[in-house]
Amino acid sequence: MTSPAERYAASQRRAARVAEFPALEDFMLDVGFDLDDFQREACEVLERGNGVLVCAPTGAGKTVVGEFAVHLALRSGERKCFYTTPIKALSNQKYNDLVARYGADKVGLLTGDNAINGDAPVVVMTTEVLRNMLYSGSDQLRNLAYVVMDEVHYLADRFRGAVWEEVIIHLPASVTLVSLSATVSNYEEFADWLVTVRGKTEVVVSEHRPVPLWQHMLVGRRMFDLFHDADAAKKHDVHPELLRYTREMDRRLDLTDRAGSGWSGRGGRSRRWQPPPRAEVVERLERAGLLPAILFIFSRAACDAAVQQCLAAGLRLTGPDERAQIREIAQAKVANIPAEDLSVLGYWEWLDGLERGVAAHHAGMLPAFKEAVEECFVRGLVKAVFATETLALGINMPARCVVLERLVKFNGEAHVDLTPGEYTQLTGRAGRRGIDVEGHAVVLWSPDVDPRHVAGLASTRTYPLRSSFRPSYNMAVNLVGTVGAERSRALLESSFAQFQADRSVVGLARQVQRNEETMQTYSEDATCHHGDFEEYFGIRVAIADREKSLSRQGVQQRRSAAVAALEKLRIGDVIRVPNGKRAGLAVVLEPVTGGFGEPRPLVLTQDRWAGRVSPADFGGPVDVLARVRVPKNFNHRSPAARRDLAAQVSGTGLDRHPDRRRRSRQSPGEDAEIALLKVRMRQHPCHACPEREDHARWAERRHRLLRDTDALRDKVAGRTGSLARTFDQVCAVLTTRGYLSADGEVTDAGRTLGRIWSEADLLVAECLRQGVWDGLAPDELAAAVSMVLYESRRESEDRASVPKGPITAAVDACAKLWGEIAADEAEHGLTLTREPDPGFVWPMYRWARGEPLARVLASGHQYDADMPAGDFVRWARQVLDLLGQIREAGSASPSVKETARKAISAVNRGVLALQRGL
Repeated sequence: MTSPAERYAASQRRAARVAEFPALEDFMLDVGFDLDDFQREACEVLERGNGVLVCAPTGAGKTVVGEFAVHLALRSGERKCFYTTPIKALSNQKYNDLVARYGADKVGLLTGDNAINGDAPVVVMTTEVLRNMLYSGSDQLRNLAYVVMDEVHYLADRFRGAVWEEVIIHLPASVTLVSLSATVSNYEEFADWLVTVRGKTEVVVSEHRPVPLWQHMLVGRRMFDLFHDADAAKKHDVHPELLRYTREMDRRLDLTDRAGSGWSGRGGRSRRWQPPPRAEVVERLERAGLLPAILFIFSRAACDAAVQQCLAAGLRLTGPDERAQIREIAQAKVANIPAEDLSVLGYWEWLDGLERGVAAHHAGMLPAFKEAVEECFVRGLVKAVFATETLALGINMPARCVVLERLVKFNGEAHVDLTPGEYTQLTGRAGRRGIDVEGHAVVLWSPDVDPRHVAGLASTRTYPLRSSFRPSYNMAVNLVGTVGAERSRALLESSFAQFQADRSVVGLARQVQRNEETMQTYSEDATCHHGDFEEYFGIRVAIADREKSLSRQGVQQRRSAAVAALEKLRIGDVIRVPNGKRAGLAVVLEPVTGGFGEPRPLVLTQDRWAGRVSPADFGGPVDVLARVRVPKNFNHRSPAARRDLAAQVSGTGLDRHPDRRRRSRQSPGEDAEIALLKVRMRQHPCHACPEREDHARWAERRHRLLRDTDALRDKVAGRTGSLARTFDQVCAVLTTRGYLSADGEVTDAGRTLGRIWSEADLLVAECLRQGVWDGLAPDELAAAVSMVLYESRRESEDRASVPKGPITAAVDACAKLWGEIAADEAEHGLTLTREPDPGFVWPMYRWARGEPLARVLASGHQYDADMPAGDFVRWARQVLDLLGQIREAGSASPSVKETARKAISAVNRGVLALQRGL
């Protein structure tokens, strides 16, 4: 019981707080709950008129600070607030939240897909929309007082991160910036940079999770705590019982392997180890009261397969009332999708899983399906979602439990371990504020998962934020057009990327100094009394370098020979594939068509495999050994047809004479330059030294360290003013191609480029200038422009053929233009423009022609698998966006603009027309 004096003192403190922060007190009445200390502190910073950087874990309630900025703008009655998010789904969600609180008349939405009430005092938008406004000097920026940058740590994204820095640098000084970030370990560095470019900025950090997170491992059917208690977690000490049990499991598996065949798979994984079935994992979570759960699987196909496995096991997690609500939500989301498309999209199978409380969530799904899953999950109707990591970066969809099936993911190039930051981001979804008293993270054990490694991931708190900023062509012309070349360079020098680079130079310079001291000792150890050993070793290095150069030339010549030979193959030619899994005889089913990419003829091997081969499968020229007749309209997907034709190939008898027609290869004479170098080496006085190889070892160490030190020196030189130099190189390419004049002014073509927002901005502008897309019909234009946007998910994915006629010419002309741009870039030390990919040309062409969705999706791949509906929608929406830009482009011909308008109408139908609304 408090005394009257204590109550009076408390009321006095409250009154003082109300007097100092009246807007915050109003806001708290509106919010309806007490703010956490970090939320109150950040809001007080804003009310004092300063910018703020808030770093807090997922689910801690950072967005309350952004909402207070909205409150401040509306309270003034004259000022505006922009609330930016990294993705459209988050913008849509935030828009709906703010409309529910403040009313539709006070809140707008701008995402590229949607433009609702854009002149409202509060506008939610994607960060790209705000960047475009800043470059165009939009009237909507007038009276802008606050900008909220939700998920500001996205500036580390290598594809889109530059947009965040552009906005932070270009916002008028009068705008107060509210930066909301996940926990990063170098927040002081980021805040120091914000102070340099935005003025007074305070940092508010909270590492407290409102809902405590417990870490577990599921070993077979047994669940273990990862740590015994909080102290053990701080020390990374794994629970002793878990360690004992996993060691025993390892021992048993080892004994089983020895007793069996002795075989173990890649990475030492036991052949006899099988993870628990996914349906059993979900049932185990249900028994433990840990549903709803998100189970992260780093593969789209595996997410879909997991749902099917649960259905096949008869899993049902919902009651009749819940199933009725789920069906109602699903039907509302797909109400505008044509009925004939629903079965093509797998609607009924998907709905069956959804009604049972099980669903997948990944980028390959139709957006309407994903939205239904999200709504059902948030409302507690769907209990288990199998998701890829994109969900962790997406909209607010917390769970009671998060499960990680593996700790390795494919990053687009290789399979890599999860970082501590990624682990924290994924498991941060566990624990719903206001619903759960605690959250739970579960990692599935396997023989290649050490509990101590999991403990390290769960306990590490080092997640540095690294800038991915770099100048682009569009950025360059907009900067030069807005502030001039010199001011542009100064702005780039003020980026977070350059800020970090300058700080890193100090450490690199120290390392160079240490290396130079070490090299001096190596030189002393390599000293030879017979002569100058450094000179002698230089000859040996020259011999090795020449041999490597000749070897590379030989590989390139053999590859060129293979390319030339593959381009000449005809249907029915029998060839030998010398290398790899498909080694043996093969017959050509489809020769090389079109003029794009490397030749990849379709072949059938004698073991009945049908697929495409590339120059990499051959070590040199490809000999035609014989010819067989391939039936007209041969269907390589038919097992019977493959069997009969493969029998013909084997019947040639060539497989019994593998050496037949093999060319004799004579060893070429020794290279003259190498012969001369070897003579000089043998004549050198140091060659006769009995300690020659000892000296050489020290000289080799010095040589390697010198190479590393030179690379460090280059880094030091490269990082000092690196962005300004890159900017100069970008401007040089733009000047060469006529987008900037010789005296640094933006030309008409440059102004068009400044309104093209695409990774392939310069290539799009060149296609418009040079009439590559002139004369195309609407369906052909939609198909042709898709190649500058589309990117195959895997490097090995087959290069698609394209429709005959004008599209082929447009595709080839676009590829030729890219080659010219790439050559200009190489000359200036740049690699900005990605090679265009025609893999979406056929699907886009068929869709724009009005063909049914089933046929369009089936044309998405050269192999048997159809294109996922979500992928089709995502790429088609990008085509629509680019067609919209072409329609408005200054340098496009009137006919192309009109064709783009018609193409938009042709593409914007069916499932795509549905996706253009909220």
